[in-house]
Amino acid sequence: MTTLLKIFERIDSPASEGVSLTLPFEKRQKHRFQANLDNGQQVGLMLPREGVLRDGDYLQAEDGQVIKVCAANEEVSVVEHDDPFQLMRACYHLGNRHVPLQIGEGWIRYQRDHVLDDMVKHLGLTVKHEVAPFEPEAGAYHHHH
Repeated sequence: MTTLLKIFERIDSPASEGVSLTLPFEKRQKHRFQANLDNGQQVGLMLPREGVLRDGDYLQAEDGQVIKVCAANEEVSVVEHDDPFQLMRACYHLGNRHVPLQIGEGWIRYQRDHVLDDMVKHLGLTVKHEVAPFEPEAGAYHHHH
């Protein structure tokens, strides 16, 4: 089994062509675990404890192999609204519950949860469900690798 040890941010490496590791957000927060590359090869991850793997990061193995990290599609809730104030209210209430949020222009996304969906609906917003990559905000104190 290949062990992945180092993390690089969005480098351009020809060695990484076609070699990828697709993981949901829950797994991208962990630092020690086993997984299968998209080609089926089993790998072990022993990464530094700080940070979260982001879509587009690269990992380097003991043998020098470079693997691209991809965010997996997962069930998410999406809230869209034309009024930024309404979205800010939803972000405040979700953030008050320490919910990781992906924030875009005119929308927010979080991992699907019916309790959170109900709360957002009670704020007068509409929630729709999608299957999409989830790449939440890193946070104000985030220091990448």
